[in-house]
Amino acid sequence: MMNAKILPEGYTAHFSGHETFPLRQMWLKKAFDQSVQAGTVPKSTFTAENAIAEFGVGKNMVASIRHWALACDVLRDTSPSEYSISPIANEIFRDGGLDPYSENPSTAWYVHWWLAGKGNRATTWYWLFNHVTAPSFTRDDLEAPLADFARTLDPKRKLSTSTLSRDIDTCLRSYAPRSGAGTPEDFAEPMLGELGLISEEHKSHFAFRRGPKATLDDGIFAFALLDFWDNSAKGLSSLAFEAIAYGEGSPGRVFKLDEDSVAQRLLALGDLTNNALSWTDTAGLRQVHRKKTVTDEFKMSMIAKAYD
Repeated sequence: MMNAKILPEGYTAHFSGHETFPLRQMWLKKAFDQSVQAGTVPKSTFTAENAIAEFGVGKNMVASIRHWALACDVLRDTSPSEYSISPIANEIFRDGGLDPYSENPSTAWYVHWWLAGKGNRATTWYWLFNHVTAPSFTRDDLEAPLADFARTLDPKRKLSTSTLSRDIDTCLRSYAPRSGAGTPEDFAEPMLGELGLISEEHKSHFAFRRGPKATLDDGIFAFALLDFWDNSAKGLSSLAFEAIAYGEGSPGRVFKLDEDSVAQRLLALGDLTNNALSWTDTAGLRQVHRKKTVTDEFKMSMIAKAYD
């Protein structure tokens, strides 16, 4: 098994917090709208007696909304009494913003990157998309390898089999909702279900859908590439094609793109970034070159392009 090379030093593994509810379409907006002044949300919002009425969901779902808002970098845990709203979340979810009601697939792709590309409070998501190489699998196939991965991150931590099992199930159902009998709440379309990254071939048997992703905008791909670059090779001015297509935590691996699809997107980088990033293929050496230090503002501009 590969070591967790992209996860930052001091990374804390998370295998719970979602209360077994996959992220729903409007939950990030619900959390964002709790801001009582510019850029902050009181932590008491999620535990107050009127929270159930305020959010319009049950108590466990309120806790789940908080978890997903933190995992997707809508809220940041910056003080003992309040959460701050991230700058990108403000641009997306504010009234009149890029996509306040999560109707654009770019928002779901951005969320997927935070979970599976960065593993933010979503260790199973990161592990599934970066360490599971089999094209198809059952949920039972995942339990022992995930437990092994968890031990490599924190050898002293004791995790129950039931905790990991619930996290695997929630992760899979985030992309491939249940079919068959159950309550309407069980089958509410999860936000990530529209991405078509995992399908349930038959009961409890799943498969990755690898190939071109029509709804993945080049702006989100470029943002993810820059984010991956900063995490894996920050000081380098060039990055090899193989790293972008196949490296742990890379856009190719996290978005389940085939090699041709990655190459096509890299060819478009020059026009997209005004040549801040450029693609070369010389004597069989395929690389992306970065001409300048990329700022957070530049990354934000790539996300904004995805909503044009």
